[in-house]
Amino acid sequence: MSDSIERLQASVRNSKMLRLISIWFLALLLQIPIMMIGKLVQERQQRRQGAVEEISSKWGNAQTIAGPALVVPYTARWTEVATDGKQTIRSESRHAIFLPENLDVRGSIDTETRKRGIYSVPVYALGLTVEANFAPPDFSELGIEPAEIAWDRAHLAVGISDVRAIQQEVALSWDDRKIAFLPGTGAFTDAGPGIHADLGVTDAPQNLAFSFSLALNGSVGVYLTPFGRTTKVELQSDHGHPSFQGNWLPTERSVEGSAFRAAWSIPSLGRNYPQAWNAQTPMREAIVASRFGVDLVNPVDQGRMADRSVKYAALFIVLTFTSVWLVEVLTGVRVHPIQYLMLGGALCLFYLLELSLSEHLGFALAYTVACTSVIGMVGAYCRSVLGSTGRALIVASGVAVLYTYLYILLVNEDYALLVGSVGLFAILAAIMYVTRRVDWYAVGQRPLLDSEPS
Repeated sequence: MSDSIERLQASVRNSKMLRLISIWFLALLLQIPIMMIGKLVQERQQRRQGAVEEISSKWGNAQTIAGPALVVPYTARWTEVATDGKQTIRSESRHAIFLPENLDVRGSIDTETRKRGIYSVPVYALGLTVEANFAPPDFSELGIEPAEIAWDRAHLAVGISDVRAIQQEVALSWDDRKIAFLPGTGAFTDAGPGIHADLGVTDAPQNLAFSFSLALNGSVGVYLTPFGRTTKVELQSDHGHPSFQGNWLPTERSVEGSAFRAAWSIPSLGRNYPQAWNAQTPMREAIVASRFGVDLVNPVDQGRMADRSVKYAALFIVLTFTSVWLVEVLTGVRVHPIQYLMLGGALCLFYLLELSLSEHLGFALAYTVACTSVIGMVGAYCRSVLGSTGRALIVASGVAVLYTYLYILLVNEDYALLVGSVGLFAILAAIMYVTRRVDWYAVGQRPLLDSEPS
């Protein structure tokens, strides 16, 4: 009986199929610490986002400039008929919104870095010069009688998403006059928060050309709206990594070193609102949808890179275990499951090192330090486990190739699918080539690597 049990145990120990199944089970077991590291990466991303939001709340959020728009009050009158046939004339004050014929915006975005703890957040100071001219308003299109227009309460409104970040007083230049802007957009509520300037006229003005300058703080991005029948925008910045957003990309752009210039020329036909409308008609969603501009992106987001790299952890563990298992098959060396777990633990530790070091050293240097440390650890351990420097170098070289492959995937996000599929094809081809002469029925009876014919 005892002999039968010993033979059964020996057959189990010598069964390459059972060992392969146990190795796959160990790889699956190691997904538990990988999932924990993934959650840690998400937690660090949330902490960084919290730092970004905290700095932005004090310095200035992403800025959206909507305007300028000419707002002209008028009196609307109508007749109501009661059930008894009695007619009553009603009236209320309403507002007509007119957009400029030509809108020219020129601006500069000067960036700097603010820190909250270990996290750095890019912020900017925005300087804009806005010039616009309006055609004489045609109230007949809106069904408004000239006698009902209240020019004495007309004002120019500009929407600014984060008015707290205005850095200096703003004055409107019009008809050789300087008119100070006041808080709020007046009756132009569709533009959100902002500023307005009372024109102070008693009748329809002949000259409707305006200009003003804005100085704003902000972060993350700058957006504008195409309020002109023809809208032209020119922006320049000392930030070398712009990400252009919105329904319109720049007609001209150049990125040189740590700076960029961009220019837009946008006709009104591409937006979903007219040149004039009644303020009672909701236009807010259409105005928001017409935004365009630029995000000032971080060229290397350590948290996002760490999150993407963790997604490849299972593949790396399986491939590393496969390489060790192949050395077992080809040389007859026995590797205990505990030793496989040790190697898997080293591979899991890479992602923790990468994340923690990248918060202080930057991603590229942190990745180099982490992978070099883990490759050295794996190589030294395999030297003892496999009993040969050459065999250890094979495994360590395979791990080094995997980390090089992963870095290429991370820094070439647009080509990740292509690089990934070609890389996996090459890995499978290499495994098939190395094992092409293996007699799998004879595995376990003798070392196959030394006896393989050349």
